[in-house]
Amino acid sequence: MPYSATPRLGFVGAGRLARCVARAWSRAGYPVAAIASRSAGPARELADQLPGCIVADDPQRVAACSDIVFLTVPDDEIGAAANALQIVPSGSGARAVVHCSGATPVDVLAPVRAQGGDIGGFHPLYLFGGIDGDLTRIQGCSVTIEAPPPLAETLTGLARALGCHPLSIPPGGRMLYHAAAHYAASFALSALSETVSLWQQLGFSEDDALRAVLPMLAGTIETARDKGLAGALAGPVSRGDAGIVEKQLALLDGLGGDHALLYALMTRRAVELARRRPVPPSTGALATIERAVENVVAGRGAVPRPTLGSEAGE
Repeated sequence: MPYSATPRLGFVGAGRLARCVARAWSRAGYPVAAIASRSAGPARELADQLPGCIVADDPQRVAACSDIVFLTVPDDEIGAAANALQIVPSGSGARAVVHCSGATPVDVLAPVRAQGGDIGGFHPLYLFGGIDGDLTRIQGCSVTIEAPPPLAETLTGLARALGCHPLSIPPGGRMLYHAAAHYAASFALSALSETVSLWQQLGFSEDDALRAVLPMLAGTIETARDKGLAGALAGPVSRGDAGIVEKQLALLDGLGGDHALLYALMTRRAVELARRRPVPPSTGALATIERAVENVVAGRGAVPRPTLGSEAGE
């Protein structure tokens, strides 16, 4: 049986994600019926911005008021929240429960399915800042959806109402998907942190370092959008400057910690991209770079504890 064109939505959890998508869906004409949270303050603050929305005393009341309940709670709490819900699909309450985690399997909602309800995953691929700007910045992002029909079609419509691009993910694929996404989010920040820690040895402040490299990062992203990953690659690997790579690896190795190892492992990936360029560097140059990388990796069988970065932050 298909869902309503504008199903009633409920939220368990009133954090950054809920504050963005609940408001966006309300503006798009979807009724947000109820919100429950461990802390009444955030739930009340959000509900006050949503016409007709109530603050529920517990998740079960959210289910009684909604067609679809979104669990926007930390991963470790999703299973307990699902277990606490009583779903009667033939009644006037919720027909579906959906979590918004990128990594947690949808099967954690199995207690809902056992009661005859639909279950699904709806993960916006976006770093929520908890600010009003999220409402516009989320537009153009992707949302990964895992659900059976007709819930999948309804979630697809909700993704489009956010201005997002819906993606389908196969069952069992969430952990790999989420692990890979870290490279474009948390690990991108980690790479920037490595830049800062190294430049601090030259007397740069963190503010000066970020002011210098963030425009370069933004330009790299724009170029990748226009030319693809291989086409956007710059730096010594893209030119086949093996001597520069060797000298930089030696310099970083002398600093101690895992700086040379991190640089070597990332250089491996850069070599793969360089081979895909329309005019790749010479085979000999890339082979020399690979040998330099493998020398560092082979000499670091165990990843050492970072030293430079931690000292710089003290």
